[in-house]
Amino acid sequence: MSTVYNFCAGPAMLPPPVLAKAQAELLDWQGQGVSVMEVSHRGAPFIALAKESEADLRELMNIPDNYHVLFMHGGGRGQFAAVVNNFLGNNGKALYLISGQWSKSAADEAIRLVGESQVDTIEIVSKVNGLNKVTVPDFSASSEQYRYLHYCPNETVNGIEMFEEIVAPWPVIADMSSTIMSRPVDVSKFGLIYAGAQKNIGPSGLSIVIVRKDLLELPIVNPSSIMDYRIAAQHDSMFNTPPTFAWYLAAEVFKWLKQIGGVTAIEGMNKQKAELLYQCIDQLPFYKNGVDPQNRSRMNVTFQLADENLNKVFLADAEAQGLVALKGHRIVGGMRASIYNAMPLEGVQKLVDFMTNFAEKHSA
Repeated sequence: MSTVYNFCAGPAMLPPPVLAKAQAELLDWQGQGVSVMEVSHRGAPFIALAKESEADLRELMNIPDNYHVLFMHGGGRGQFAAVVNNFLGNNGKALYLISGQWSKSAADEAIRLVGESQVDTIEIVSKVNGLNKVTVPDFSASSEQYRYLHYCPNETVNGIEMFEEIVAPWPVIADMSSTIMSRPVDVSKFGLIYAGAQKNIGPSGLSIVIVRKDLLELPIVNPSSIMDYRIAAQHDSMFNTPPTFAWYLAAEVFKWLKQIGGVTAIEGMNKQKAELLYQCIDQLPFYKNGVDPQNRSRMNVTFQLADENLNKVFLADAEAQGLVALKGHRIVGGMRASIYNAMPLEGVQKLVDFMTNFAEKHSA
């Protein structure tokens, strides 16, 4: 059987060694004779797993002690709502920087939650020129009083990534669902970081929340207890039964990442993969990428064919070569290759070879 490379934007490819280990111990975890999916989340073995996974994540991301690390549920969209409920308060205002589809969705959810009578409490700043370049405003001189500034460093739909640090006089909240642990970040610069697991962490159903402890003193908008960060922190992420199998796989991904050298090492690999693919796109007139080079995503490479009539043929031929899930998001069309941490350089090289041969075959 030939190797299949999965370029899906999420749920995404997981490291093969992690899947192999999960397969080997699926029916008998730690010699207990039962699966990890069958053990109590309050039993000593799983509690040990939870503590070790948090310690590994703290080490990988160099998370300071004045931050809680929460293993939650609800995905990224769940955190859209949780952020508003946990931090906005009844009289607070928030600022949302829109750079693509997911940051827009977060702002839309905030507006929906506050309702028409308080819609002015959510302010939008959008500095995207044709969805291909992000200009970060200078917030340093602002006299506005916001509870937080929300943004999304990497937009999976649009293939846009923001690499510069956002400097603001308010707590900065980042949706890092598709970029977490792909490159080092200074956690101390953020009030809160959240991420759905299904890109660089594990399977869908789990969310990671990294929140500065003093932010939990802000007034809340009566959130449901299940999405209250304070309650989650008080119960060590086990106020309810957590997604235990997803947590187990995330713990194994953290171990795998540590074994290959950590976040700094994986950043080097991610740069190499992205440069290889963008070089192919730029050198072949058959393909085009409209994102400004300074905002090209390392995780989600979007591109279009010069002749869109060949899109279906491209996808069919790619799949026949073991290159799957390359269809672009329905909103932007074209193609998208998601090359998260688990995607090896060999997979990107095979894609580049295919794209080169396809262009030669179908160019006039």
